[in-house]
Amino acid sequence: MKNKLNIISAMIIFGSLGVFIKNINLPSLEIAFLRAIIGSIFLLLAGLIMGQKISFKVIKKNILILILSGVALGFNWILLFQAYKYTTISNSTLSYYFAPVFVIMLAPIILKEKLTITKILCVIMAMCGLFLIVSIGSNNPSGSYNHIVGIMYGLAAAVLYASIILMNKFIKNLSGFETTLIQLSVSALVLLPSIVYRGNLNLSKIGSKAWIFILMIGILHTGIAYLMYFSSIKELKGQSIAILSYIDPISAVIIASIFLGETITFVKIIGGVLILGSTFLGEFLETKFTHNTVEL
Repeated sequence: MKNKLNIISAMIIFGSLGVFIKNINLPSLEIAFLRAIIGSIFLLLAGLIMGQKISFKVIKKNILILILSGVALGFNWILLFQAYKYTTISNSTLSYYFAPVFVIMLAPIILKEKLTITKILCVIMAMCGLFLIVSIGSNNPSGSYNHIVGIMYGLAAAVLYASIILMNKFIKNLSGFETTLIQLSVSALVLLPSIVYRGNLNLSKIGSKAWIFILMIGILHTGIAYLMYFSSIKELKGQSIAILSYIDPISAVIIASIFLGETITFVKIIGGVLILGSTFLGEFLETKFTHNTVEL
């Protein structure tokens, strides 16, 4: 029961990420960099305190995949945070959860898996759900939002997240903790040159309120949530983890509605059900997704 509560808590924390991002008045690149560096430092310290062993020989054998997936993770965050800026959290989250659908579409090419009728039906379901959400966004502009652009950013982030899922399938003999720590560290290192080149990150000019939210996404949403997640998945069955993972997008929509006043229309609910339902069917009927993949 404790492990399930840890997973549920981690998913709710992940679901609240968008609300925090919207309260940080910094470019997405800077937010992603600070999240990566704070999260990696926190996980490293937590690992040392917990006596977590790091297998450097095994890491060396997987280094190419770890670097590529770490790069994908960093830019994945940038695109997702851009989605939050251009559209609602619910639109961003639901478009981002297109990632498993992209995995279904790419698996026959990369993993040589068969494209079955069930998988094709899942893709069609997801496409219909996306069409409903996009049609709502284009017909209901609000304030400074550009929903179509935001949804496109969310889908682009989903493509990168799908690539991380697929790349993690090739990582051998590494724990989820080790994989996540290396990927976060690589993300920070990869984003650093862009930060230096742009020269816009002046830590002294970041307000106290923004710092609170930045530390929260680095420590709570990255360090603590990942520790809770990876410390519990070993004790739970894959199907239980998959079911509990849907708390993330559902809580994101509910939290955004409560704290940001985002409306939940009937058509959006149908679109969300189609997208999340397609990923659910794809996972339980056909595809075995890895559960050592970094969330968000």
